[in-house]
Amino acid sequence: MRENFFTEVNSHQRNHDGERICGDVFIYRYIREEDRIIAVLSDGMGHGVKANVLATLTSTMALNFTREHKDIDRIAEVIMNTLPVCNIRKISYATFTIVDIEPAGKTSILEYDNPPAVILRGKEIIEPEWTTVRLETGKHAGKTLRKCSFIPEKEDRIILCSDGVTQSGMGSDDYPFGWERENLIKYASGLVSGDRSVSAQALAGKIVAMAHKNDGYRAKDDISCAVIYFRDPRPLLICTGPPYEKEKDPLLASKIKDYKGKVIICGGTTADLVARELGRSITDNLVFEDPELPPESFIQGIDLVTEGILTLQKVNEILKTYNNSVRLGKGPADKIVRMLMESDEIHFIIGTRINIAHQDPSLPVDLEIRRTVVKRIARLLEEKWLKKVTFEYI
Repeated sequence: MRENFFTEVNSHQRNHDGERICGDVFIYRYIREEDRIIAVLSDGMGHGVKANVLATLTSTMALNFTREHKDIDRIAEVIMNTLPVCNIRKISYATFTIVDIEPAGKTSILEYDNPPAVILRGKEIIEPEWTTVRLETGKHAGKTLRKCSFIPEKEDRIILCSDGVTQSGMGSDDYPFGWERENLIKYASGLVSGDRSVSAQALAGKIVAMAHKNDGYRAKDDISCAVIYFRDPRPLLICTGPPYEKEKDPLLASKIKDYKGKVIICGGTTADLVARELGRSITDNLVFEDPELPPESFIQGIDLVTEGILTLQKVNEILKTYNNSVRLGKGPADKIVRMLMESDEIHFIIGTRINIAHQDPSLPVDLEIRRTVVKRIARLLEEKWLKKVTFEYI
């Protein structure tokens, strides 16, 4: 069952040399109510804005139709008959690969004209049984697609790429016919051999970097790689706010002490009670890495200790625009974001005691702000980064 492991999805892209926008599009969604993940990679004809529009239209339709459990033949037919026709070549063209991961683990892949997906089990390639789908009606009748289904195991990886990867280096002395799928497999397998736990983000980034190198660092096409990695989850605990009843302070401290994963404490009052209950001292840092926020503190055995509401609000702001190309700073909020990105299962423990120092206790604004900010952070983590988020109020 898929719940035994986490599904990490990430990608990396490089635009065609001289273009400001990528003609490839990779999108994915976690369908929470079905515990289902759908990912789509599409390569629009040509490059630049026009290609991006074709790929965006294709990938969006593919994701929405797949989400509605449409028949594979029908999905392909509608997508290909809906795309606008090129005035010059008289064809509507965008490739696509759809990956549908069901809650029980069954994973289905549908491909049209993209390089065949690479499935690694550890460092070894596996080839599921592929079948052909032939379109019977519409202006694309007779065209064929490929589909397969398999049950992934822990440490499996699915590598998707556009032809900017497999055709990179074409015409060069090293790769007169392009890098080709065999060299991609050899390279990816070597990376996994060198680092068995290499992340989806890192693996996709290294594959794109190698394709760019093959092109002499002047990309001859849009270069895209997406990786889906099935692995053990990495847990993170974030505590913010003291318990409603002071008698539960020891309970909170014991939950933190016994947690099997990394721990962040957000809030001075929370940090004080945890240090007191665990018999540890707090060391304050006097270096302001972020002028907008108080500096972090240190408690033995706790991975990160920061101020509360202001820091969480900044975490939310960073996450709104964060992507793989954003370089994080050294401030407390940046460190939290970095730890969130490195984790898969995030558990929030939210204390419900009203901070009397902040406002009238009959008007618990601080508590509501804390709850609201945490929920916004959770929504971004779930929808944009496929993290599994849980809450506990104490």
